[in-house]
Amino acid sequence: MDFEKLIVWQRSKCLAVRIYREFARCGDFGFKDQITRSALSVPSNIAEGMERCGAKEKVHFLWVAKASCGELRTQILIGRDIAYITDPLADDWIKETRELSRMLCGLINKISE
Repeated sequence: MDFEKLIVWQRSKCLAVRIYREFARCGDFGFKDQITRSALSVPSNIAEGMERCGAKEKVHFLWVAKASCGELRTQILIGRDIAYITDPLADDWIKETRELSRMLCGLINKISE
């Protein structure tokens, strides 16, 4: 299965692009680096996992992607609390990370069968 065809990969890639664009001019380099790295980690680990041969390896990287999704959601919540991210944008991104996490669980379960 090509990872580029996976909706979860497509959506996580789009979210990473949106986050990179939103923080392009952010002066807080520590926060910017952390949130963009966790956003980039989600589609990257999906891709790496789906390129692996065995189901166990695929599932491992999908769990890493799911964990990165939780890390990203935490940073979005903090970004909202410190007024780096507007409430509507944070709400949208939080909703998307929750949906991505559910989609990853579904893919993990499917591969694990």
